[in-house]
Amino acid sequence: MTRQLRKVGTNSGNNGCPTLYELPGTDTYVVQGDRVTDPAELGQLDNLTAEEGAVTVPRELLANFGPKEPVHVPQWISFDEFDGMFTTLKHSAWRLETRRRYASDEATETYQQFARGKAVTWDLNDPWCVERREQVALGKRFERVRILDEPATDGQRYLLDNARRNSAAGEDIRVLTRGQAEELKLPSEDFWVFDARVVALLHFDDDDQMTGVELITNPVEVVRYAQVREAAWHHATPYDQPRR
Repeated sequence: MTRQLRKVGTNSGNNGCPTLYELPGTDTYVVQGDRVTDPAELGQLDNLTAEEGAVTVPRELLANFGPKEPVHVPQWISFDEFDGMFTTLKHSAWRLETRRRYASDEATETYQQFARGKAVTWDLNDPWCVERREQVALGKRFERVRILDEPATDGQRYLLDNARRNSAAGEDIRVLTRGQAEELKLPSEDFWVFDARVVALLHFDDDDQMTGVELITNPVEVVRYAQVREAAWHHATPYDQPRR
């Protein structure tokens, strides 16, 4: 069934081209314009498939006729794509870990050892540790700040033990109390900042299961998360340092 387009606006010059159309009842727009055909220019576009094309439009067309109300459209990535970011990053990955519990931890044998009061045996040669050490050897930094309640929950105490493993793999792990985090007005969101240019926001359900990863690339939003990183890192202390 052919969808009916509605003309939103057009450039006054160049015989009325380019032109912006919308699909009524949707948040989808169609742009008509001069096609980009230079192979060198097309080669600079990210992930352009054989079925896709690109057109040029003047800023005025979008500024004058594009939607004015801010609309947040989450950009979701798969868990495999998220995992891949830890090897494709160029410089650094930094995390704020805010939750009192992570259901995925409790499904592990190491958590069962911890819950039984036994010393946890961490495998420092498992694929995760090997990959992290390889990336650190390339000069990349991996850092995180964990928020701890007072007293710490079982899940947080498990992660404090787990910090021995992460640290051995090359991560720098520091902690803040929940009270400090509230004084600093840190968000309750769990997220990673990669290379200070993109944020991976982790989403969880009411059962503390991670349900998805939202990619944030808007520079204004990324700067906000980077400011959170600076405040948290400045006030946090090494995980193995005695806390008062």
